[in-house]
Amino acid sequence: MITIDGSEGEGGGQVVRNARALSLVTGTPFRIVNVRGGREKPGLMRQHVTAIEAACAIGRGGACEGVAVGAREITFRPGTVDAGEYRFAVGTAGSTGLVLQTVLMPLLLANGPSRLVLEGGTHTTCWRHHSTL
Repeated sequence: MITIDGSEGEGGGQVVRNARALSLVTGTPFRIVNVRGGREKPGLMRQHVTAIEAACAIGRGGACEGVAVGAREITFRPGTVDAGEYRFAVGTAGSTGLVLQTVLMPLLLANGPSRLVLEGGTHTTCWRHHSTL
């Protein structure tokens, strides 16, 4: 298992998104400590929780630990990525683009076509817009 310090570098959520996507593609589990440790409000926000839940949903047989708003440590054990129809709702105006960053690469490499519906913010002030992905 790889351990990552989430306060290193820019200290934001990008390391969380990249780690999940790469974990699903490579099958390598990871643990992140100090999640978003470089931010004014460290820990997971709602859209990060949704992205982790999405990664667990597309990775059949995987496991996620510590997934809650405000969590500062998470563990992710990827499962086998299955193509299919998926729907994920952030539940706030939080960025759907952040969720898409997590699941797009693994689903593109899955065993067939997928359909993905994301509900939440698309043009938020602090997060990536779909046009930048």
